[in-house]
Amino acid sequence: MLRQVTAVRYVTPLREGGSLPGVVEADDLGTYVAKFRGAGQGPKALVAEVICGELARRLGLAVPALVVLDIDPVIGRAEPDQEVQELLRNSGGANLGMDFLPGALGYDPVAHPVDAALASRVLWFDAYVENVDRSWRNPNLLVWHRELWLIDHGACLYFHHNWPRAEAAVRRAYRAEDHVLVSYATALAEADAELAPKVTRELLGEVLAQVPEDWLAGPDFATADAARAAYVEHLARRVAHPADWLPQGSGS
Repeated sequence: MLRQVTAVRYVTPLREGGSLPGVVEADDLGTYVAKFRGAGQGPKALVAEVICGELARRLGLAVPALVVLDIDPVIGRAEPDQEVQELLRNSGGANLGMDFLPGALGYDPVAHPVDAALASRVLWFDAYVENVDRSWRNPNLLVWHRELWLIDHGACLYFHHNWPRAEAAVRRAYRAEDHVLVSYATALAEADAELAPKVTRELLGEVLAQVPEDWLAGPDFATADAARAAYVEHLARRVAHPADWLPQGSGS
């Protein structure tokens, strides 16, 4: 499972995110962007963050380090915002922390051109995990130390919000027309040849092992292991058929 740390101070909310993430300091002296289990999207958004973040990292894409962030709601007592206080009260226990990148810039596709190989790898990855949240309106990309970093994957894997119908999403095509990197992604065929063979069942099993058990608990599966097996099966079947979901006309 991910490394665990404990939040010691709530610093400030980040109003950019719909789920009201916040900056917190932890007992390892690190600063993290906290994604709260008590937010509207619930634990499944945290599951998607871990699966996609750790998978992207293993595919060679830059993702800030993720940790399990233990939160005692008492840290929000001095917060004047009632909405934040309520969110912290509802998020006691294990939450997700993403390493805060000080001085990082929000990605601008005009100011920060991306080479075709990297853009194609990012688009391939987003198509695979069905990321609906990488548009030019909200790229969820940062530029830090002249490198492109992927953040905020809670909206991915949206099949898991309706497991009885997940089968229909295995080969579902990805619509890339609004993707922020689509104009740069002219090497999708090469990205597919590079990345698809790396996504093995063994790799997916390693990624799913990082997800805390209590985030996987719920009505869909009897045990966390059963949930992990279902994610592995779905994602393994999807990567076996990239021709069905990979965007066409962008160099692929």
